[in-house]
This record gives sequence, structure tokens and C-alpha cells, in this order.
Amino acid sequence: MYRITFIIFSFMLLSACGNQPKEATKTAEKQTETTGNTVTLTAAQQKNTGITTGRLQQKVVSATLKVSGQIDVPPQNIVTISVPMGGYLQSTTLLPGQHVRKGQGIAVVQDNQYVQLQQDYLTAQTNLTLLKREYERQKDLNTGKAISDKQYQQTEADYRIQQVTVKALSEKLKLANIDPERLTAETISRNVTVRSPIDGYVARINVNVGKYVNPADVLFEIVNPGDIHLALNVFEKDLGKLHIGQKVTAYSNAQPGKVYQCRIILINRNVSQDRSVEVHCHFDQSDKLLVPGMFMNAEVQLDNYEAPVLPQDAIVMWQNQSYVFAVKGDGQYDMVPVTAGSTQEGLTEVTFANGQPAPEALFVTHGAYALLMQLKNTGGEE
Repeated sequence: MYRITFIIFSFMLLSACGNQPKEATKTAEKQTETTGNTVTLTAAQQKNTGITTGRLQQKVVSATLKVSGQIDVPPQNIVTISVPMGGYLQSTTLLPGQHVRKGQGIAVVQDNQYVQLQQDYLTAQTNLTLLKREYERQKDLNTGKAISDKQYQQTEADYRIQQVTVKALSEKLKLANIDPERLTAETISRNVTVRSPIDGYVARINVNVGKYVNPADVLFEIVNPGDIHLALNVFEKDLGKLHIGQKVTAYSNAQPGKVYQCRIILINRNVSQDRSVEVHCHFDQSDKLLVPGMFMNAEVQLDNYEAPVLPQDAIVMWQNQSYVFAVKGDGQYDMVPVTAGSTQEGLTEVTFANGQPAPEALFVTHGAYALLMQLKNTGGEE
């Protein structure tokens, strides 16, 4: 029994001594596989992961810029309507969204001042007729030296002053939308009709019947959508990619499948506080579904340019940063930060943060994510 116990104890001691170098070797291998952003694979590991490599390619890229904005109308197509002389709103039949024609009566305002203004004009017009006759009579008498020059000049001055008075009252009547040519004693009214100056749709109503409105108060806002355009917000870093005449494809969130073709007509040169610039686009064809204020998404077709590209599988994401693996040799691969651009036909534009690599540089084109897992998982175990 003593001999058997000794043999078992000796065997356990030898086994423990034999395992120590293997575990130490395995730990050492782990430490040499990854260093910083470099991962090292054995020939067997490279074969198992199926890694392939290739060089950068130069390819003509046709990119698009995705932006957003809203439907807008030029200032001349938005009209705010007020009553220059004020008054009480007697009636209106307008509703928001209602279509109105140019010259159509949209409201009636009344006030005693309109009666007084019409009275003053007709009285001044009558006095002007009398003064004109007196002026012509005095002119003839002065020619025959029947009256003094001073008397004639006073009559002429009175006549000229009355002409100015009639003209001023006539313009006030026009301002109140009263035609002085049609005004007679029988047509004097305390009511004034407010008419629409443009064709369009009622966008806003700010008053109600019976309310007194001051000259500065806005009664209605009318919008003519016949010349709507798309106002896009473009960040200043992308401003150099745009030019007048560039094609734009726009669509709304409600109907993303229905697209509208536009062209850039104006690029604002004023940068806002959020570092964006307003870019105006004109629709090739208008649509009644497009209304001012509607939010739109858009894609601007950028000019073609040549850029370095790699297969899409060559690019990996780690912590919101794009990377590619550059081949160092002897099974070593460096994880290099890049900026990924547009992707076309499986090839992605890449811009290197540390400068353009040499033309002969090799990069992993397949198996990049296997390298990323090997690098980060091993690093986490350490």
C-alpha cells in the first residue's frame, strides 16, 4: 500500500511540472498576437479566416448629398392684407385654405371717416370747378388790364392750391379702395370693400366680424403657390460641392415613393449660427400637393470625380469609426482609421486620416471583421 501511494504522488508531481510550460507558452502567444492596433496571425489562422488582400483602386465616383428643407414661396408671392385707414370689420366669407382671385372682394370695413373723406373730396371738387372758372375770368380781365396783377395772382394761387387739395383727397380715396372717378353724392357710403391683390389661397385669418382693426393690423395673409420652391439647409462643409443648375431629387416623409425633380437656382452666401446655408431649388413641375411649409428630404446629384476605393467588405466599424486593415507582412495587419464615402457597385470611397498610402500598399479586402474580432476579443481577454 505504501508503494502504491508513492507511485501516485510521483505521477501527480510530474504532471503538474509538465503543464506549467504549456500554459506559460499559451499566455505568451496571446500577448504576441495583438499589440495596440496590430494583429498577428499564424499561417494556419490566415488560412482558416480566408483573408484576401488587394490594392487601392482609382474609380470615378458619382455621389449624392442628402439634405433636408421645406417648401417656401418668394416674398412677392406672400401678401399680408390690412386696412390703411382702419375701421370695423363688417363682414367676410374667407376660410383658411380658400382660393381667391385677384380683385375679388374678401371683406367689408366700415367707419365714419370714410364718409367724411368722400364728403371732403366732393366738396373740394366742386370748389375747384368754381375756382377754375374764376381763374379763367380773372385771366381775361388781367390781359385787358381791367384788374391788377396782384388780384389775378391771388386768384391763380387759390386755384392751384385747390388742385393740390383735390389730388391729395383723390389719392386717399384710392388708398381706401374707393374710385374717385365713380364717386358722386348718391354713391357716398360708410362701407369700404377690401379686395385681394393677387390670385392665391388664404393662409391666415387674424380677425373676426365686429372687431376694430388699426391700420397696422394684419387681417389676412394670402399665398400664391404658383412659384413655390424648395429651400434646403446645407452645412457649410458641403457648400463647395454645389453650384447653380445642379439636379436635385426631393420627396416627402408622407410619400417617399413620389419624387419631384428640381434644380438649384440660388445659393445663399450667409452662413447661419448652426453653420448651414440656405439653398433654393425650383421644381421642374409644380404640384398642388406641395404646400408652403411642407418638410422635404432631398438628394443633390454631385459632379463625378475620381477617388480611391476599396471593396465594401474591407471596411469595418468600431466605436462609430471606420477602419481598414493594412498589410504589414509576416501575418501582421494594422487597423487604420478612414472616412468612408459613397458606395457604388460594391466599392466604397475611402479617405485616410493619416494621408494617402503608397500605391503598392496592400489592404485586407475580405476577412476584415474576423481580424477585428481577433484584435478586440483578444485585447479584452488580456
